[in-house]
Amino acid sequence: MTSTRPIAAMKVAPKNRATAISLARKAAFDVLLAVERGHSHSDDLLRGKAANVLSAPDRNLATALVLGVLRWQILLDHRLQSLLKRPNAKLEAEIRIALRLGAFQILHMDRIPARAAIDESVELAKQAGHRFASGMVNAVLRKLAAAPRLSTSEESIAELALAQAHPLWMVERWAGFYGLDSARAICHHGQTQPALTLRLCSAESESELMQAGIILEPGQLLAVARTVVSGDPAASAAWREGRVRLQDEGSQLVAEIAAATLTQNAGSILDACAAPGGKTLILAERNRGAHILACEASPPRLKQLRERLSPYADRIECRLGDATALPEDAAFDLVLADVPCSGTGTLGRNPEIRHRLRREDLPRQVERQRALLATALRSVRPGGRVVYSTCSLEPEENEAVVAAALAATPDARAVSLSHSIEVLLRRSILTPAVAEQLQTLLTDEGALRLLPGAFHSDGFFICMLERTA
Repeated sequence: MTSTRPIAAMKVAPKNRATAISLARKAAFDVLLAVERGHSHSDDLLRGKAANVLSAPDRNLATALVLGVLRWQILLDHRLQSLLKRPNAKLEAEIRIALRLGAFQILHMDRIPARAAIDESVELAKQAGHRFASGMVNAVLRKLAAAPRLSTSEESIAELALAQAHPLWMVERWAGFYGLDSARAICHHGQTQPALTLRLCSAESESELMQAGIILEPGQLLAVARTVVSGDPAASAAWREGRVRLQDEGSQLVAEIAAATLTQNAGSILDACAAPGGKTLILAERNRGAHILACEASPPRLKQLRERLSPYADRIECRLGDATALPEDAAFDLVLADVPCSGTGTLGRNPEIRHRLRREDLPRQVERQRALLATALRSVRPGGRVVYSTCSLEPEENEAVVAAALAATPDARAVSLSHSIEVLLRRSILTPAVAEQLQTLLTDEGALRLLPGAFHSDGFFICMLERTA
């Protein structure tokens, strides 16, 4: 948080002279407005055409502004509302975004002068067609900049939710399921910039990156993972040629556990929800004798998936369609069902989820997840296995889905991941210390629950089921 900065002596630009808006702030404003209106996700927009025309510094600033505003939006709105003449007044979306952008810069970005944050927020409101409201934006942000810093307690669940800008209903659930300390760690992780984690596809790739001036440190989970300390890996030949790629360590671990299931390094694999393809690539790299069917229901995502998996086109078939529509006689050796979910384990990476998700959305997610897991169990041969995973922290999407599937499938059983962790240790994919810690995170049923904050990774739930007959 920044210290309070007096602005009473700031010079005000003449009324007939428009303040120039930086390209980064304008791009951030447009992305936040699209997210507010539910048009798209911040990650998609930040990689879109509008962001790609920005210089690297402007793109970095726009990204920091967008993700920062989305992470702190609940607390920003709380502070701003208290400064309005009519605290319960409903503001137009453009005004809300202009106020949040200014407030985030004032409270969280030390290197940006308050004057610049305020002036450009005022101009954003004007250019969005709200000239009369721009005076209110100016007055509110000046009050905020002059106000003393607030110290917010995190002792109660309600205080924690406000201080860390998370919906109260989410924090109440996490505290009930995992305890207040774990809920606090989840919230703190959700307010931090996720680690930029790379997967090394060859032993030489790390040396190439370091020679290119990119500083790396070992990942916290996997031997093949590295965290970027500084530098731009995308500028390296290793990145362009696919010898390193960006992938969260928890996501990598899901695929490593699935890949280690095939002891003969061969057989048939179904990736039931394959896009964007990072886990599919690990399955192909670890099981070089296997044939893989990768399903994706979205045509645009299928096109991207095919492009990403093209080096393995001889062994990976990408199919447009829902995995639940597979024929009854399917008999795969392994099915990976990394199903669509609420994504509450990824709030640091996808902060807008906390604003879009409602408690009543969970049952709709669960219905879909149960259908996909039922298909996975039906599609695996007797003796074959299913790895079910989500990036959700919600038991309804995890343990409850698995329990329902087992109740409906008498010839299936849960398999503890303890043995899988031992296999990954023997193959030097995990270190002894990490393997020991993962063993302590297994549930009573043998599933693995990674809470955000335990490692430099998103939150994941991973379990394994076996078809017995």
